[in-house]
Amino acid sequence: MSTINGLPAHILLVHFIVVLAPLTATLAIVCALWDAARKRLIWLVLALAVITLILTPLTTDAGEWLEKREDRSPVLHAHTHLGDTMLYFAIALVAAAALLAFIHVRETRDKSVKPVAHWVIAALVIIVSLATTVQVYRIGDSGAKASWGDLAAANP
Repeated sequence: MSTINGLPAHILLVHFIVVLAPLTATLAIVCALWDAARKRLIWLVLALAVITLILTPLTTDAGEWLEKREDRSPVLHAHTHLGDTMLYFAIALVAAAALLAFIHVRETRDKSVKPVAHWVIAALVIIVSLATTVQVYRIGDSGAKASWGDLAAANP
């Protein structure tokens, strides 16, 4: 996918990732720490994680198409390199959400779920969620610098 309605698709798709990944990560943390939230939100969290995973390669492919049409700079190269790592974070977020769903299903069926397993998964979810959010920030920051760095610095 290269353009949407005449605009580079990357510029439009990236906004989905910027919103969905941190939102999903935040909801996953809430579900990991709060049983009542997990009962109500776990399937939404899993769906949002899958949507983020589907949109990530579409966004990076559109970004690579756009990169080929721009002047190659070290800042743009850094952004492209960071953007390519987002797929791994999206996969990890889906895996974390799936583990939460697994815990939810086990708790629903069997009330004797070991709390140690729950807290190990909760810790993993928190780590993955925070890492995903930080990576989205890093990618977005490098993209903003690649797009607007010279312009923003020139206008005090």
